[in-house]
Amino acid sequence: MQRIERIAKAEPKGIILREKDLEPQEYKKLAEAVLLQCRQQGIVCILHNFTDVAMALECTAIHVPIPVLRTLKETEKKNFTILGTSCHSVEEAKEAEKLGCTYILAGHIFETDCKQGLSGRGVDFLRRVCESVDIPVYAIGGIDEKNVHLIRNAGAEGACVMSSIMTCREPKQYLAQLNRV
Repeated sequence: MQRIERIAKAEPKGIILREKDLEPQEYKKLAEAVLLQCRQQGIVCILHNFTDVAMALECTAIHVPIPVLRTLKETEKKNFTILGTSCHSVEEAKEAEKLGCTYILAGHIFETDCKQGLSGRGVDFLRRVCESVDIPVYAIGGIDEKNVHLIRNAGAEGACVMSSIMTCREPKQYLAQLNRV
């Protein structure tokens, strides 16, 4: 929670709380604390996967895997002003937009420790995704200060970082560095 507080104070556009190994009740307990921290800092907190938890906590931002997105009823979607999913093809991006997403994550763009052994899909993939939809696209996967400019040049709204923001010395300085490049 101390790290989340430091990240929230660094003023990112948002924080996606992805903890796929937790049971719903454990996730809810963590989400309550993270939502409080984000609200205190005026940062959007996007809960992940657990739509029932998000609704119970009156969180109007959710990120769900595309198989979950396909099963959401329109009445469920109306609970969320921010609805996102991760896409791994142009076809998935188009489908996500048709299913009501307000943004998508496209990835993974570069090689990353999170996907060891898998090549990144690359900047050309990102460009095709950005050109195929009319909603914001955020790149994910292996993004750092050395390549973030390629993300912007491809038409992405922004980039998602995980390992680097969790391990850097000063999150505020790190985000400022990414935004300067």
